[in-house]
Amino acid sequence: MQGAGSADAALPDAVMPRPSRARHYGRWIAHIFTVFALVAWWGYAQIVPPYQVPGPVLVASRMIDFLSDSYLLTQIGISIFHIGTAIALSFLLGSALALTARFVPVTRMLIDGVMTPFLNSFSGIGWLFLALLWFGLDDTTVIFAVTMILIPLTAINVRTGLQELDGDMMEMGLSFSRSAYRRFIHIILPLLLPYFFAALRMSFGVSWKVVLTAELFGGNGGLGYILNIARQEFDTETIFAVIAFILIFVVLCEQVLFRPVQRRLDRRYARA
Repeated sequence: MQGAGSADAALPDAVMPRPSRARHYGRWIAHIFTVFALVAWWGYAQIVPPYQVPGPVLVASRMIDFLSDSYLLTQIGISIFHIGTAIALSFLLGSALALTARFVPVTRMLIDGVMTPFLNSFSGIGWLFLALLWFGLDDTTVIFAVTMILIPLTAINVRTGLQELDGDMMEMGLSFSRSAYRRFIHIILPLLLPYFFAALRMSFGVSWKVVLTAELFGGNGGLGYILNIARQEFDTETIFAVIAFILIFVVLCEQVLFRPVQRRLDRRYARA
């Protein structure tokens, strides 16, 4: 009976795939899906006019031209500037809201009960229209609209981290130092790092969708502005090339930057 019990206990470990094997299978599934999507795209492009759906070869050729054109490279830089500035501003403002609500109790009802729900539910198009009224067609319009949409992402992530702070760790902090500043820098801030990073990671993904809309309607530069010109000229190759570039760029950032940092954070806090 004891041997049977040992075999049963060992069975889940034998059945469950190891994380490394699961990642290996996941990569193969992703590759197969990518190939299938490209083949389906190519096949559909053979039965519709090129001005409706250009094929992968035409789009790849247009993307090469796109990346060799100094004017278009400048538009890429403008979009990255819009996104980087909006993420930085929203990160600072969202973190400030969450930290203020936690450590200044008198503001908690205003921030958690009014401001954050309002920012989270207010339409992105609404922010864009307000920015157009206030700033006109300008970089400020795009940055303002994207920032206001991203603020609640950071505020909610940081607030979640503050709610899940280890009570025992906080009590240890009181014995570590009477200084609130030192406790925040040496104890609270390191514990919030995963939530800060999650906010940045989410903001990066969302910002690309938002910035294209903002540049399309309210910008005078950037990839959204290029999409607007291409739409007016029925230049579907450029439209597909811009979309493909953004997709490849976001995936590369995810694979090269965000996932390695996430794995390091997971290992660090798993040991803790």
